[in-house]
Amino acid sequence: MKEQFAGGPATWRTEVTGTRHMIAAGHHMAAQAGFEILESGGNAVDAGVAAGIALGVLESQMVNVAGVAPIMIYLADSGRVVTISGLGTWPRTATLEMFVEMHGGHIPPGILRTVVPAAPDAWITALEQFGTMSFGDVASAAIRFAGEGFPMYPLMAECIADRAEEFGRWSSTADVYLPGGHPPNPGDLFKQTDLARSLQYLADEERAAASEGREAGLQAARHAFYRGDLASTIVDFHRQHDGLLTMEDLAGFRVDIEDPVRCTYRGIDVYTCGPWCQGPALLQMLSILDGIDLSALGHNSPAYLHTVIEAMKLAFADRERFYGDPRFVDVPMDALLDSGYAASRRALIRAGSASPNLPPPGAPQANPVDPGDPEVSTIEPGDANTLLDTSYVCAVDADGNAFSATPSDVSYDAPVVPGTGLCPSSRGSQSWAVPGHPSSVAPGKRPRLTPCPGLAIKPGEFVLPLGTPGGDVQTQAMLQSLLNVVVFDMSPQQAVEQPRVATWSAPNSFEPHTAQPGRITLESRLPVSTGDQLGQWGHDVDWWPQASWRAGSVCMIKADRETGVIRGASDFRRQALVLGW
Repeated sequence: MKEQFAGGPATWRTEVTGTRHMIAAGHHMAAQAGFEILESGGNAVDAGVAAGIALGVLESQMVNVAGVAPIMIYLADSGRVVTISGLGTWPRTATLEMFVEMHGGHIPPGILRTVVPAAPDAWITALEQFGTMSFGDVASAAIRFAGEGFPMYPLMAECIADRAEEFGRWSSTADVYLPGGHPPNPGDLFKQTDLARSLQYLADEERAAASEGREAGLQAARHAFYRGDLASTIVDFHRQHDGLLTMEDLAGFRVDIEDPVRCTYRGIDVYTCGPWCQGPALLQMLSILDGIDLSALGHNSPAYLHTVIEAMKLAFADRERFYGDPRFVDVPMDALLDSGYAASRRALIRAGSASPNLPPPGAPQANPVDPGDPEVSTIEPGDANTLLDTSYVCAVDADGNAFSATPSDVSYDAPVVPGTGLCPSSRGSQSWAVPGHPSSVAPGKRPRLTPCPGLAIKPGEFVLPLGTPGGDVQTQAMLQSLLNVVVFDMSPQQAVEQPRVATWSAPNSFEPHTAQPGRITLESRLPVSTGDQLGQWGHDVDWWPQASWRAGSVCMIKADRETGVIRGASDFRRQALVLGW
């Protein structure tokens, strides 16, 4: 039964409100783990890290403890927004030439996709710099979920069954995900005892050093992963199977604490991580749409959806041309977000006429630095509706601090290291083995990441962290949900439940980077007549079910600074939950 609110659409889930603190996460047990931290006196960072580590257990088919974890944090006392990169680098021996010459310009599934695992350092850095609790405290729920097990739920069972052949390629992976030789069924107790031991090892090493202070304990936990027995086990496995990771790669790695990228849309400051992820594409989409009266078009009308889709395609064209690790490529971020440049891109949107392919990228600088001639013409037709991994967590505490993180990494395209329960980050799948591409492989370089937490702030009025899983759908789902709040004055729960669309014209961020030029997908709660009209305007229309998990699973929390009321939303498309007090 839908919940009806005055002045807006009905919702399937009751809106959660509070006045003290709140957390939303991609799995209900992760939300519970984070909420217990808030109730015990931890801040938003402590709670977010607890939920994030738990997601690496509860959704380990899509999120890995040894994966990626980009983070954004709003510090209420200073008004500062910081990001923690949470993304690993290619090993020092990885070269573009190796993948071009030995693998035909592709990055094959398996151990060669491995980049340095960044999530452990990201979580520990967040605790060290902005949290109040120990690693052992915040990881205790994840350790319990892994060691004692949890009931297998339908989406995880579906994902494992759909990828059973890939999970079965490596015996160490099959031992975890194909117990008894077959995928687990919903309701089965699912245990990850090796993973529990790995997490407990970090907590034990921290405890052994705790007499020297909290910082020393967290450093010991970090060393346990990057320099201790776990590091040795991972590197030995790579050595035995022609992998690239070395002890030097692990021991020398640290995540970066960076300033965010920002745009202002209708008086609201919207922040993302830098162009080492796709987050700034959300800002470009907003900048392009900023000069259009979207409310006059009508929510989810054919004209509205056409306009939003075309703006997304324009931003994705620039993403493909310019985005990459800014330590290796010159990304003209300021120019890409310039209002004049956005206006020039906006002028390319034609009412009633879809761009048949991905539009060409723009020229954001008067005298642009030429990053080369990336061979993006290698776009191939194919099934782009794949690899929609990742999860999300956000939290707001009683002091007004906010946390937003998008942990990720699948466990089926690279092997689990025996005895650890860990599948070290296979995020190398989001690089290109293409000379000249801004996200091409290079030693020490970060791939261009799809996970992209977001944060919206209207100074003096509200703070709103948001994010979603979904690969290339992430920025698209975040855009539509944020517009529902900002343009159409919906509550968070109303906003995340509205039917969505997605474009597949851009190359998929995952290998083999296929695309479906012109293809859009609509959730079937939208009228057939809407799809027909979009088809007449040149879109290649396909349909999802009424509420598809492939359309993302947006969570958001809106903390009102004037009233003190906190309103949260969790998307019913997956097993997300929001809890508040």
